[in-house]
Amino acid sequence: MNSRKPITLHRLRELHAAGEKITTLTCYDAAFARLLDEAGVEVLLVGDSLGNVLQGRDTTLAVSMQEMAYHTVCVARGNRTAFIVADLPFGSYQESAEVAIRNSVILMQQGAHMVKLEGGGWTAPIVHLLVERGIPVCAHLGFTPQSVHALGGYRVQGRDETAARTLCREAEELAAAGASMLVLEMVPAALARDLTKSLSIPTIGIGAGGGCSGQVLVLHDMLGFPGDHPRRFVRNFMEGSSSIEAAVRTYVSEVKQARFPDDAQHSF
Repeated sequence: MNSRKPITLHRLRELHAAGEKITTLTCYDAAFARLLDEAGVEVLLVGDSLGNVLQGRDTTLAVSMQEMAYHTVCVARGNRTAFIVADLPFGSYQESAEVAIRNSVILMQQGAHMVKLEGGGWTAPIVHLLVERGIPVCAHLGFTPQSVHALGGYRVQGRDETAARTLCREAEELAAAGASMLVLEMVPAALARDLTKSLSIPTIGIGAGGGCSGQVLVLHDMLGFPGDHPRRFVRNFMEGSSSIEAAVRTYVSEVKQARFPDDAQHSF
């Protein structure tokens, strides 16, 4: 039985201040929520990546608010101590701040402790309004899956000086607007490391190197489920593990001890 106290936003801030890596995995149902919680994962991300790994879609764009609410409540029922972050899906916050607030309220009522939205610039005012109304927000920069077509596919972001400068500016704006965490996806490791040092909020990397404040992977990827788009930054933790729980505990340990990701092998 997991004896730890519930992970709160305050506790995540304590971990960040102490320099301890924050462990995150995606989660979509009660059974895995219970397992990940027991294995010591601090943050469960109810990701719209469920469109890829559960629904077999090529992108996350068709995932609905109803589906996100359903999976969020399932995760909340299985979880006991982990911190739950739920994605606002495509179309649920782009229209207006009022729509974003309404949909965020739905996810919080289903058991989320924080909502996550993608993009910078235009999203900063929305983040501010959500935080002002007591809704914690995790921002997401770099490769943003909901913008996959606008970005021209699965491409590393922030490689050139102009793009890196834009990413840094947007990250600072989101932090100033009140975002409590920032996911950095598929950005050069050196850029992510510098940005992490400059921000007051924790960064959670995925394909962004070991210099981030913590790491996240899609659960099915780290368990070695076959997929159509193998990613450079993914490691199969089932290799050499006797069970799914053992694989998750290894992931937690490797992140905590800064052995995963390896910048030479899993980063850009």
